[in-house]
Amino acid sequence: MMTTHCFVALTAIALSVTPALSDPPDAEGWIPVAGFARGEDTGRLGNTHGGVAIDSKGLIYSNTDTERSIVVHRPDGRFVHAIAGEYPGIHGMVIRREGDEEFIYAAHLAGRQILKLKLDGTPIWSIGLPTESGKYDDDANAYNPTGIAVGPDGRIYVADGYGRQWIHVFAPDRTYLTSFGGPGTEPGLFRTCHGLAIDARGDTPTLLVCDRENRRVQRFSLDGDFIDVPVEGLRRPCAIGISGDEMAIAELEGRVTLLDENFELIDHVGTNSNRNQWARNGIPESDWIDGVFLSPHGCALDADGNLYVSDWNGTGRLSKMERVNGEPSIKTPAED
Repeated sequence: MMTTHCFVALTAIALSVTPALSDPPDAEGWIPVAGFARGEDTGRLGNTHGGVAIDSKGLIYSNTDTERSIVVHRPDGRFVHAIAGEYPGIHGMVIRREGDEEFIYAAHLAGRQILKLKLDGTPIWSIGLPTESGKYDDDANAYNPTGIAVGPDGRIYVADGYGRQWIHVFAPDRTYLTSFGGPGTEPGLFRTCHGLAIDARGDTPTLLVCDRENRRVQRFSLDGDFIDVPVEGLRRPCAIGISGDEMAIAELEGRVTLLDENFELIDHVGTNSNRNQWARNGIPESDWIDGVFLSPHGCALDADGNLYVSDWNGTGRLSKMERVNGEPSIKTPAED
């Protein structure tokens, strides 16, 4: 049986063997920023059930299920503004530069659609039910997109993680191209294909899929061909953030895992030893501990390696862990 602090070796199937991961020594070099994004200017975020993204200026974008659909903070936790109020319930998003401008690509779970927005929230376009895929019989309620990624060539990848477990691919002009995956436990199939990320750390970019209920990350070519399972035995992976050579995985059961470009374990961050708080939306603020996560649902790494995590939480929780050398300590936003 898998323990809470080890990864399971990949079952022998006709694919490359997943490296076994062991726990590192006690984590050092992280400062949890006390009270991050919880000042009077921010107020109560409201249910956080989405992602985290960072623009080129270092501003932090996170989602709520309220009329403040995308909330923007400075790196010190100060509130900037909220945008896209007409689209509450965005579940995952990425920010992509195109020419001289940056855009938000969002999986709008509540609206069962994909959105492209300007950074001020102005809508550019939307994509609804992918009827061309033949997977839904025109049943829009069966389509529940949870994750999105955009490839180097502009192809758009959408995960139907709360629906029928397909990854849908669209051309930059929104033309439907193909679908791959489907429900199951075998490699290449999914049980909640929750979050997506483009991994451009190697010579050839690939697509990473958080296969949450199979407790693994799967890797595919950008054409949708299965490559391997680079890591499994996770605590229900929800989202991936990549910066430089490092990759963070938000795990719903109270932990974030950091891996290097070879998927070797660097660190576990914010590990919560209280199983009663894992994957629970109703943990009150009075029970929060700075530096200890509850139900990590979205994550991002900034250019300095600092970690931002959105817990699935009814009150709304966005946390920051600063990357430093030496022993971690508690830091308040005022010290930035």
